[in-house]
Amino acid sequence: MLGAGERAYGYAKACGIIGKSFVGKRIAGLAGVSRLAELDRLLFPQSDRELPERELLVDLEDRIIKRSVRQIIAMVDIFAKPPRLFVQLIRGYEYGDMKVVLDALAAGEEKSPGFTDIGRFRTVAFEAYPDVEAMVKGTEFACFLKELRSFTQRPQRSPQDTVVLQTKMDTQYYTALWKDLRALSKKDRRAIEHILYEEIVLRNAVWALRLRTYYDLSPEAIQEKLIAPESKRFLASAEASLSLALDNRSDWARWKYASLLNPEKPNEHWKADPRYLQNAASEYLYRLARASFHRRPFSMDSIFCFIKLKQFEEALLTSVAEGLGMGMSSRDVLALLEVVS
Repeated sequence: MLGAGERAYGYAKACGIIGKSFVGKRIAGLAGVSRLAELDRLLFPQSDRELPERELLVDLEDRIIKRSVRQIIAMVDIFAKPPRLFVQLIRGYEYGDMKVVLDALAAGEEKSPGFTDIGRFRTVAFEAYPDVEAMVKGTEFACFLKELRSFTQRPQRSPQDTVVLQTKMDTQYYTALWKDLRALSKKDRRAIEHILYEEIVLRNAVWALRLRTYYDLSPEAIQEKLIAPESKRFLASAEASLSLALDNRSDWARWKYASLLNPEKPNEHWKADPRYLQNAASEYLYRLARASFHRRPFSMDSIFCFIKLKQFEEALLTSVAEGLGMGMSSRDVLALLEVVS
């Protein structure tokens, strides 16, 4: 049982951090940035780094992620016994890093690709790379050991081999997350349940479109790679999209998430764009979290939304940094991401 004092302090702390974060109206402050050094000074006013742009990009992205993770962990640490849901959200960084490891193994890379330090919540010994057995021993990734070993024994695996294992990892992550959600009381999870449900449904929809577009997989093969933590209702939108023509926008008119698809442009042949759908889905989930953050202040909903808002900000800032590194303006990056305040 979470105490009233922990809840009140957690909400107050979350409000303070979000008020200084680049979400909501503060996103507009990014639009005028034209160089990486400007972004660095905006995000870290005390920074005195003088690095070449290529080095600054890597360093800046690292600091953005570290600050986000540090603030999320500090929030979860408020609770004497943090809900398992929040711990699993933090461990989501491990799942992301394990996918990077998977790509490195598939490419036969001998050097570790690095990882996000989540402190006391870390379970994987990333420093043992490429010894996958030492890396995952005693962790929830140990069940993938046989498949991981196959990547070290036969580098240069096919992209579809990687997709299969990534799908298994995602299924394990979201299944555990949904189970942890169900452990909360109904009054503590109203917004969480809706947002997480939409996240999984949209993850399936984006994944289905990516697999059709980039891998030309059959509907049957795609259905095997979708996530259903509790029931088939998580699959409905993705499965409904499998019969829709990739080059006919009107064919998608009645699809539930049609508004998140790339629009038609004059004198240009339309084709469904997985990257656009992914960005639009991220923006949609951000709006859900932002709208729910203050709605029920002392429930677990507010802390969940805080974590989601910080992760949205992290993704946004790293995208802006990468865009500036490629010579784009931040205004162009924001437009490309379809981000609104």
